[in-house]
Amino acid sequence: MALKLVKNTDSNPSDIFKGLNPEQVKAVQHIQGPLLVIAGAGSGKTRVLTHRVAHLIENGVAPYNILALTFTNKAAREMQGRIAKIVSEDSAKKIWAGTFHSVFAKILRFEAELLSYSSSFSIYDTDDSLSLIKKILNEENIDHQKFNPQGIRHRISSAKNRMIDWDVYQNTADNIIDKQTGFVFERYEKRLKQANAMDFDDLLLNMIRLLQKNPDILEKYQNKFKYLLIDEYQDTNRAQYVIINLLARKHKNICVVGDDAQSIYGWRGADIRNILDFQKDYSDATVIRLEQNYRSTKIILAAADSVIKNNLRQMKKKLWTDNPEGELIQVISSLDERFEAEDIVEKIKSLTKENSEYSNKDFAVLYRTNAQSLALENAFRKHNLPYIIIGGISFYKRKEVKDTLAYLKLLYNQLDEESLLRVVNEPPRGLGSTSIRHITEYARAHKISLFDAFYQSERNINLQSRAINSAMNFAMMIQKYINLKNSVNPAQLAIDYIEETGLLQMYQEMGTSEAQDRWNNIQQVLSDISMFLKREPDATLDDYLQQMTLMTDIDEKDLSQNQVKLMTLHSAKGLEFPVVIIAGLEEGLFPLRRTDMNKDEEEEERRLFYVGITRAEQKLFLTYAQRRMRFGSYIENAPSHFINEIDRKYLQSLSALTKRNEPKPDILNNFLNSEKKKQIVFPSGKQTNDNTVPSDEFNFKTGDMVLHSKFGKGKILAMAGEGNNAKAVVQFNSVGKKVLMLQFAKLEKV
Repeated sequence: MALKLVKNTDSNPSDIFKGLNPEQVKAVQHIQGPLLVIAGAGSGKTRVLTHRVAHLIENGVAPYNILALTFTNKAAREMQGRIAKIVSEDSAKKIWAGTFHSVFAKILRFEAELLSYSSSFSIYDTDDSLSLIKKILNEENIDHQKFNPQGIRHRISSAKNRMIDWDVYQNTADNIIDKQTGFVFERYEKRLKQANAMDFDDLLLNMIRLLQKNPDILEKYQNKFKYLLIDEYQDTNRAQYVIINLLARKHKNICVVGDDAQSIYGWRGADIRNILDFQKDYSDATVIRLEQNYRSTKIILAAADSVIKNNLRQMKKKLWTDNPEGELIQVISSLDERFEAEDIVEKIKSLTKENSEYSNKDFAVLYRTNAQSLALENAFRKHNLPYIIIGGISFYKRKEVKDTLAYLKLLYNQLDEESLLRVVNEPPRGLGSTSIRHITEYARAHKISLFDAFYQSERNINLQSRAINSAMNFAMMIQKYINLKNSVNPAQLAIDYIEETGLLQMYQEMGTSEAQDRWNNIQQVLSDISMFLKREPDATLDDYLQQMTLMTDIDEKDLSQNQVKLMTLHSAKGLEFPVVIIAGLEEGLFPLRRTDMNKDEEEEERRLFYVGITRAEQKLFLTYAQRRMRFGSYIENAPSHFINEIDRKYLQSLSALTKRNEPKPDILNNFLNSEKKKQIVFPSGKQTNDNTVPSDEFNFKTGDMVLHSKFGKGKILAMAGEGNNAKAVVQFNSVGKKVLMLQFAKLEKV
């Protein structure tokens, strides 16, 4: 039954629709029933979302009945801030707006007992999960070289994203890696539960379990969230899709906003079918297309369109803009990655020098893989050009910061063994691995928590007196602040507690510049806690810990400083810059070459290129290196065929910007005018069309199935070098990827 809306007569509706184009107005005005907004790049989708929420409130919908889900905390804060300017700050604060993980974590804390957790459960980030998996491998004497911990963590996470439990995973495993993963998966899940902890994936899976197993709870949240708005719907995975549709099932007032052409996270579980099939899920859905672009020039937009039209799986749309025609897209050919970096630096310096309109902060350099940043960073440092890397080591991933947060987590969850073991010797307390093992064995034997085993150390006959004193003092210190947490101001509690742990004193006494940085970082955390609690007077220290655990890199980076931004294309999603440089546009690098790449994966690579192009507002540069160092040898590459997909009339080909003594044939024009695939050129100058290493002794090529005496059966993914320098990247069924020198590997073709 449709909800009856009561219009707020005190509002000024003209503010809601001010500055909106006709299609945006339609999307904002739509209130009842399912709505799909296909929002092209730069089409003002954030404006539509915020104005639509404001319109709902102005028409009598209670703010607390609105759930707005985003993919970053930054996007959620921006949305609430904009809404507050249209309606009121009080109304904006009552909206449930946040990331999937942060909103569902909040709900799970309310309902934790129904899932046999306590409300103070810990949230393990990817580092915590990896640490636990390594411990399990060590305990089970599983070789890390043979079974990579990071690979196992990724497989477990991927299974959870697809809603596959450990027992199902075990029963369907058909190779040694999956069987071993299933073995670890079972123990990992049990250890999480023992620790009263959830990993990121569990925040989604446990939300599904909560709603599916408790009809009354499902109805409770269906009635609470009568209106759902989901941003970046093309990036949702299977678990998110299930939760959204469970919540929307009763009232069907669901609005999803997204762009299938910007679906670039298939590798982490995002399912483009969620947006492509929305009209199948909701047959009565209204579909509105936002096709006017407010960001880019006509040429940049036309270039993006000429690329993305090569994808078969897409919702047809034609972006247009009233912006100026703009300049041609410049394609820069450089000799290798070092010269490419120099050319990029030179281009930025020349533009900022020639045009006072541009400063360093207006530039973004985008690349396909993190490894490409090394040459760029070297060039930027050499020329004293300030830069910031988005997607580098997060502040909250730094050791001393993680140690501080681990100490604080123990105040709320003493079952969290990962946090306890992380800090037990930070600073050193004289508790060696043997003592820790005895305490752990005591905990297992007496079926008590590890924290309680520390507390009962004097009963442990296997411990020396010094270890007993250290263990008990450690536990008593933590217990002291557990007892104080409900009676002392939380900001002051955190300061006193971290001071007593000895962390700050340890770094002070070290006296090195690195130690001083670590000391400053801990002080920054304590200051951040104080600021957070001032902003949120009703919040607790536990609320702060949850927010920090779910923080993303883009949430914490300050992009306003006068620095060039360096980042992967994935990190650039949702951002925009006056000038964009996309580096490394070479076959095999972008698109990233995989021998078993299917059509869907190639289409995702093309969507990633589309995302990169549409980050640019005024100028766009595409660069490639004619050769690039791999496995210790230079490999010559063709320019990416993605360049060839851009209509030639939008491109301007340039040779290298800086002067070089080396010969630099411009192979771009040859490539653009040729229908033939570019041949791979090996360092000696020999050429081959099939990726075969030209050697009488080693006659292998990409795609060959091979047999190794130790690693067993595998498949060649890539080749490089020749003769005695010939190398192969082989994906083995038993151990994953290995780079092998062919003269020593003694591979046999299968």
